[in-house]
Amino acid sequence: MDRIPAEQRSQNMRRIRCKNTSPEVIVRKIVCQLGFRSRYRLNVERLPGRPDLVFPKLRKIVMVHGCFWHCHSDGCRLAHVPRSRRSYWDSKLHRNRQRDRANLRLLVRNGWEVLVLWECQLSNEKAVTRKLAKFL
Repeated sequence: MDRIPAEQRSQNMRRIRCKNTSPEVIVRKIVCQLGFRSRYRLNVERLPGRPDLVFPKLRKIVMVHGCFWHCHSDGCRLAHVPRSRRSYWDSKLHRNRQRDRANLRLLVRNGWEVLVLWECQLSNEKAVTRKLAKFL
């Protein structure tokens, strides 16, 4: 049973954004520090999955995935399936994961190089900075 009333849960879920999330803003800040301030585009709709950061001239994409919504591995503390309405969440999160895989395949097939950063990785800013510097 959910501890939060249905109306409150609904309001909480409505406030979850798909653009300009905290993890995405952290990655953009690091990218700017690396000197790529104006070389990327945000949430390009014509590409599969509306990638978070697109570097057109480099043909590179950075996807910032939230651990919960994109089903990070079982060891991640942020990726858990809610106990209430288990069948709903299992199917929803499974579809998200399938859609992510399909979008990644399409992007790679179309000549894009893709880096996926997970929300839990962003706590180690130095490691993320090194990874982004190497990728870009």
